[in-house]
Amino acid sequence: MKSFPMATNQKTDADILTLHFGREELVIRQRYEMISIANDVLIGVWFLIGTIFFFYDSLVYWGTWLFLIGSIEMLIRPTIRLVRRLHLQRFHSQAPGTADAGHDF
Repeated sequence: MKSFPMATNQKTDADILTLHFGREELVIRQRYEMISIANDVLIGVWFLIGTIFFFYDSLVYWGTWLFLIGSIEMLIRPTIRLVRRLHLQRFHSQAPGTADAGHDF
């Protein structure tokens, strides 16, 4: 019978990740995160209202336009991520990849 090492919950110094953010970098990240959140909320609003409009024959035309607006905003999301990445790379031009976040918004 094979024996497997037991997992432990002990953390070593190698397991700890320390991130160093400058004040400007933190402000930039927070601003782009808020823009991204606002964009996501608007996407939900357009699709929700558009869906409700589809229940009424007289509002189907406007519901279609709201779906189009929501779809366009879905294309804006990657643009926000790209602009954030380019903006952060100005602060870290010597170290490629440091503009990456552990999470993406």
